[in-house]
Amino acid sequence: MRHVLGFFLLAFALLQPVAVPALEAPLSKIEPLTVATESDAFMFTVEIADTPELRVRGLMFRQRLPEDRGMLFDFVNPRPVSMWMKNTYISLDMLFIREDGTIAYIAENTVPKSLDMIGISEPVLAVLELAGGTARKHGIRAGDRVFHRLFRNEE
Repeated sequence: MRHVLGFFLLAFALLQPVAVPALEAPLSKIEPLTVATESDAFMFTVEIADTPELRVRGLMFRQRLPEDRGMLFDFVNPRPVSMWMKNTYISLDMLFIREDGTIAYIAENTVPKSLDMIGISEPVLAVLELAGGTARKHGIRAGDRVFHRLFRNEE
């Protein structure tokens, strides 16, 4: 009798649904964004991560990120921010952006799946994630400006 009960418990456990993350779950908003350097301006289409759930998921499980795309993490209020690359399969450039839209710091070519913390102690309002190598390719540096409704500087 014990073996039969054990078998049924095991069978029941195996038949329970398992939560599997959607690999390309769409975010609620997709918006234009511009990064202005000393000599040029570059337009990107970004997904907006403006809820705790969207910020936690970020770009995890993505297999690729086109060069003209990105994700803008809105932290609502300026604060020190740390991020990691857990379950992120592609290298990213992370642009840490102040409330006025200026770039405070750039972490270039982050290491996929790394658990190392990447961050800045200076309060920032947002982080823009772009495909790894994009900042270097376009000459984007700390001090350059990001234009988006979030920074109240759209033109």
